[in-house]
Amino acid sequence: MLVSPSILSADFANLGRDIEMLNRSEASMIHVDVMDGVFVPNISIGFPVIEAVAKIARKPLDVHLMIVEPQKYVGQVRDAGAEWMNVHLEVSPHLDRTVQAIKQAGMKAAVTLNPATPVALLKDIVAELDMVLLMSVNPGFGGQKFIGNVLNKIRELKSLITETGSHALIEVDGGINATTAVQVAEAGCDVAVAGSYVFGSPDPEATIASLAAI
Repeated sequence: MLVSPSILSADFANLGRDIEMLNRSEASMIHVDVMDGVFVPNISIGFPVIEAVAKIARKPLDVHLMIVEPQKYVGQVRDAGAEWMNVHLEVSPHLDRTVQAIKQAGMKAAVTLNPATPVALLKDIVAELDMVLLMSVNPGFGGQKFIGNVLNKIRELKSLITETGSHALIEVDGGINATTAVQVAEAGCDVAVAGSYVFGSPDPEATIASLAAI
């Protein structure tokens, strides 16, 4: 399984040190959560931090925009150094247009679904996507408990991807640990996002390696 550690749980007073640790680790990408305090009840990092991380990161940046009107920031996300731009279906009324804009900007396009958003809503767009992120907690804060019903959503999404001939990866974010990582992998997850489980570990590199070995 691919691992995308979320720097939302990193030590922001020592962020450069933590990014260097991720560079050495078996992580496949670095997950960057951008929150606006409107779509989700929290405010996290913005473009100056993404740009600073991109300068030292040797893994692709997986930028997850938990914000309203993400389509306005395609150019800025690209210029900040993102390889993946991830937008929420719930705030994207013209989703196809946004996905095409992301691709035209030279990034990989990903779409996120909140826990209560049906997978079926992706039927007409999934073939155009590079990745789908299923939230297994309600977005906004790290360290939440895994919502078990996402396992059914992973299986449903896997079937939809097969039926439509899509090549989209399935990413899961929220409550990932040693137990839930195995569960999501068995259900069909390709990429696990882990924040507090990694950065709260006494040996983050070993924790990442254990996830990557699943």
